[in-house]
Amino acid sequence: MDQWMTWIPEIGFPVVLSFYLLHRMEGKLDMLISSIHSLAGNIKG
Repeated sequence: MDQWMTWIPEIGFPVVLSFYLLHRMEGKLDMLISSIHSLAGNIKG
């Protein structure tokens, strides 16, 4: 049980930080994808 208590601060913080950053980046990637699709449509037509 003592090992788990030492792992939580060491592993938990980077995992939480990674999930937070991925969540923030997801919205920006969606906007980028829609912009690329829009650009491709403008080039075709």
